[in-house]
Amino acid sequence: MLAVFEKSPVLVLNADYRPLSYFPLSLWSWQDAVKAVFLDRVNVVSEYEREVHSPTCSFRLPSVISLKEYAPTARKPAFTRFNVFLRDHFTCQYCGQRFAVHDLTFDHVVPRSRGGRTEWLNVVAACGTCNLRKANRTPQEADMPLIRQPYRPNSHQLQDQGRRFPPNYLHESWRDFLYWDSELEQ
Repeated sequence: MLAVFEKSPVLVLNADYRPLSYFPLSLWSWQDAVKAVFLDRVNVVSEYEREVHSPTCSFRLPSVISLKEYAPTARKPAFTRFNVFLRDHFTCQYCGQRFAVHDLTFDHVVPRSRGGRTEWLNVVAACGTCNLRKANRTPQEADMPLIRQPYRPNSHQLQDQGRRFPPNYLHESWRDFLYWDSELEQ
């Protein structure tokens, strides 16, 4: 029975009913969600059909919860390898092919040996083949123009990017809160 509940992740929304993050999607275990419900820190927005029982009560497991207090999002996203890949759509910025995270590297547009810094404006996602081909040269010297110039994204841009890459598991009760590439009526 416990295995069934392990497959009951809970989508966590901020107080404004937007996911705390899209990539990775803001999920809690059902145990953490139940604890937050009993501590009155969250509102239950939607529930699974599954129930849990205690000696004194039973209730349905939450599938979507919202925080009672708004949690501000970071204005400046962290400069991480994953966030660079997310900014660049998991696409090599030289050949234009999309890759899985484990098949990407990041490349310094101006090589570090030439004073290039490891920062948003000088790092792009690259596949291993293109990274080796470019080597210790600039894109111009290697005759490998960039598909898109690197830029410093804000949190909203990364969140928007994350929405384009849905996770493997999406419960039907989550869809109204995620807006996966859906156009809203005017």
